[in-house]
Amino acid sequence: MAQALDNPIWNALTTEQAHLSVGDERARVFHSEVSVLAGVRERSAEAWHSLAGLAGKQTLGNFMAAEPGEVPGFEQVVSAPLLQMVHAGEAPAPPDGIKILVMSAADVPEMAALVELTKPGPFSARTIEMGTYLGIREGERLAAMAGERLHLPGYVEVSAVCTHPESTGKGYAASLMSVLIAGIRSRGETPFLHVRPDNARAIALYRRLGFAERKFLHLLVLRRPETSGRASPSA
Repeated sequence: MAQALDNPIWNALTTEQAHLSVGDERARVFHSEVSVLAGVRERSAEAWHSLAGLAGKQTLGNFMAAEPGEVPGFEQVVSAPLLQMVHAGEAPAPPDGIKILVMSAADVPEMAALVELTKPGPFSARTIEMGTYLGIREGERLAAMAGERLHLPGYVEVSAVCTHPESTGKGYAASLMSVLIAGIRSRGETPFLHVRPDNARAIALYRRLGFAERKFLHLLVLRRPETSGRASPSA
C-alpha cells in the first residue's frame, strides 16, 4: 500500500480528491483555483501529451519517484529532489496553552499572504477545500498555519507549514502539526509530508514529531512554452 506514495498526486487525483480534478486515464490536474499540482499515471510521452492538453496557462507542479528525462510540450522550470517523510510514531502530545484555530474560507486572504511571505509551497484560492487547515493568531495577525493537502487511501499529506518571521521560535509549527497528526491518526490514516532535502531545520522538527524518511521523489515545475510571468511553486 505504501507504493501509492511513489506517485501521491496521481493517486489522490484518482481517488479521494477526484471530485476536485479534471482529466483522463493518463493525466489529471486539480481545478486551477484548488491547486497547481498535477499527476500522470506514468511518465510517458502519451501522459505528458494528455497533461499538455489540460495545462492551459497554468504552471504545474508534479512529483513522483522516477526522475524524468524530456517532458514533451513543457519547459521544466524546476527539476530537483524532494524528500518524502512518513509518520512512523505515536501522535505527539497536544500543545499546552496555545490556542489552535480551524481556518475557514474567510481566512484565505490572510493565509495566502502568509504563504506568499514565507514560501512553504503553492496555496490557491480554494486550496482550503483540500482538507483541514489550522492557524494560530497573535492579536489580529495570522502568526502560523498548517494543513492537509493530498488525500489518498490510507494517507494524508501535511502541508503549508509556515510561521510569520516575527513569530518564530515559539513552537507554533510543532503545535499545529501535532494537532493535525492526531486528527489524521484518529481516522486510521497515516500522515506524510514532503520537504526540500536542504531544509535541515524543518527535517529535524519533523523527525522529532515522529516522521521518518521514506524515499526521495523528484519535483518538477512545468510550464507550457507560451506561458510566462507565473511564480513557480515549491513543495
